[in-house]
Amino acid sequence: MQFNEPATANPIDRQRVVGKPLSRIDGPLKTTGRAPYAYERHDVVANQAYGAIVPATVATGRITRIDTAEAEAAPGVLAVVHHSNAGKLGKAKAITARLLAGPEVEHYHQAVAVVVAETFEQARAAAALVRVEYARGTGAFDLEKEKGKAVKPGRSADTAVGDFEGAFASAPVKIDATYTTPDQAHSAMEPMATIAAWDGDMLNVWTSNQMIDWARRDIAETLLIPKEKIRVQSPYIGGGFGSKLWIRADLVLAALGAKAAGRPVKVALPRPVMVNNTTHRPATIQRIRIGADRAGKIGAIAHEVWSGDLPGGGPETAANQTRLLYAGANRMTAHRLATLHLPEGNAMRAPGEAVGLLALEVAMDELAEKLGMDPIELRILNDTQVDPEKPERPFSKRQLVECLRIGAERFGWNARKAKPGQVRDGRWLVGYGMASAFRDNLAMDSGARVGIDAKGKVTVATDMTDIGTGTYTIVAQTAAEMMGVDVDDVIVLLGDSSFPVSAGSGGQWGANSSTAGVYAACLKLREAVARKAGFDPATAEFADGFVGQGNKRVRLSEVAGREGLSAEDTIKFGDLTKRYAQATFGGHFAEVGVDAVTGEVRIRRMSGAFAAGRILNPKSARSQVIGAMVMGAGAALMEELVVDPRFGYFVNHDLAEYHVPVHADIPVQDVFFLDETDDKSSPMKAKGVGELGICGVGAAVANAIYNACGVRVREYPITLDKIIGKLPPVTAA
Repeated sequence: MQFNEPATANPIDRQRVVGKPLSRIDGPLKTTGRAPYAYERHDVVANQAYGAIVPATVATGRITRIDTAEAEAAPGVLAVVHHSNAGKLGKAKAITARLLAGPEVEHYHQAVAVVVAETFEQARAAAALVRVEYARGTGAFDLEKEKGKAVKPGRSADTAVGDFEGAFASAPVKIDATYTTPDQAHSAMEPMATIAAWDGDMLNVWTSNQMIDWARRDIAETLLIPKEKIRVQSPYIGGGFGSKLWIRADLVLAALGAKAAGRPVKVALPRPVMVNNTTHRPATIQRIRIGADRAGKIGAIAHEVWSGDLPGGGPETAANQTRLLYAGANRMTAHRLATLHLPEGNAMRAPGEAVGLLALEVAMDELAEKLGMDPIELRILNDTQVDPEKPERPFSKRQLVECLRIGAERFGWNARKAKPGQVRDGRWLVGYGMASAFRDNLAMDSGARVGIDAKGKVTVATDMTDIGTGTYTIVAQTAAEMMGVDVDDVIVLLGDSSFPVSAGSGGQWGANSSTAGVYAACLKLREAVARKAGFDPATAEFADGFVGQGNKRVRLSEVAGREGLSAEDTIKFGDLTKRYAQATFGGHFAEVGVDAVTGEVRIRRMSGAFAAGRILNPKSARSQVIGAMVMGAGAALMEELVVDPRFGYFVNHDLAEYHVPVHADIPVQDVFFLDETDDKSSPMKAKGVGELGICGVGAAVANAIYNACGVRVREYPITLDKIIGKLPPVTAA
């Protein structure tokens, strides 16, 4: 099915099932332990052995010697695989560093070897007996020091419209500030894990991966085997946030270990190894300049970003939202990439906007203060309904102003005191802050196969994944809506490369794209059902388990018959994204307390209003947004990977020392979705929402901190040591 023109009225608009706040259909499986994760698939293949990786203890250099004799002689050991005996390997184009080091080492904790044994304990003990000697190299690990050597990355062009330098120089009111964000870890609950088994030259893997078809591609390019000889299964995933968009060392080493041992092998990366072995969100340095007239109208805006990655890697595109969020005739953005020998930097929840808005939305707050304007009114004044770089390209749907107005009313923004430090609650200085939320709307071609059997049960099969976001449920809702059956009569099968290729989970594209693929397949099935029943497919009605026309109705189960009926299709997105700017919007609001003596920060409540197209399931969408809010609060207040500049690794590589917030840290969260459909996004008229929820959160918290105590911190995370020395003198409450 081609999607080249805006959607018209269709069965989804009935919203008998879609749009309802249904509980997740996979919930009972997860709460009773019947939803197995990759490492727990004891049922899929017999005689599984265990693999333990040996990680590199240098960040750069060369392996000069590997001695595996003692490990190979250890109890239960079946095989030890390293670069010298692994055979010829390739490197997937989508992955920056090789997943098995050797002889060169590209980053700390890069996998050097895998030890396979009968038990997990034997494998782990034997892995400690592998002796590896290195010729240590010299690496670069500090973005600030390498900033001057950063270059323009090939895949992220600079942008410029008008004369920014001239307009900025002549602007009567200006902001020129630099903000920094640290390296951050995904911290998914489920570790990277894989079971691999060979059946002749056919490789089967049960793994934790967000993108099934990408995984097959990357395995083929790494192991140098045909894609058709690979089956990937990942039906349940315990979180990913971008860390599982691509295969990692656990999968490659499980496959190599299984071949060497001649039996299935399972490998899980220990959490202290995951942080340095896999991907992370890279640190940024961001300079923002905004020039406005005295009424607040922006005439010049620029956003420059520096980040780092391994050779061959890419930048953190933190200036992306600045191209589209606010009006301004004269504008420029630039990204520069430094070479750093830290583990691979790559996508983490809302890459680009999540960290870009940490800077832009604080700069807007600072500009509002200089102007003596309310921060919301400044944003509304500079709203735009067209792409500022291409005014001939309108937004498909843009309700930022409505989000800000409704969000402010629900939060009680009118009680805010503009001057910092004016509100006390005992020893706490209390402040309000807000920020705009923005995230591009992306779509990917997605396929599905839908069938109906003699019992009237509808089965949907697609390689789409569920990373804890509720995909099972919204896919079931879509099929139920289209075929006119109850959700309980829909069976959803996900995460298997033997199913039609779908979008996968990432980039906030998964829900909208995958359900659009199910919609396309259901349209084909509806046509087949209607024709077999003797109805006109264009006017046949599907409801209550029947297909009908006029006064005649036939049960779907009868039409399907003993053989059943099925259909398969893929939605292919055309050029609507080129003709219309497509994005999601929102307004974040936060109330914080700052201890007047210690500088401790506590979030007292958070609120947000969002416009993200049709909300397919308000319950799961709200869950996504409040989770993203919590994650955004972590970025603002505590999350920071600490780099040891001597050895080039992240020191705090576990959940004991890399601190993340939990729901209990934020007692009140209010989420409101505007009533919106976007007919240019997909036949579902939906968009994504999971990443929008993190975009702008940290800035709202930072602005609330400033409003509470008058201390402006531009270096994230905002820890109390950056506040305490600048607090106003303590007075009696």
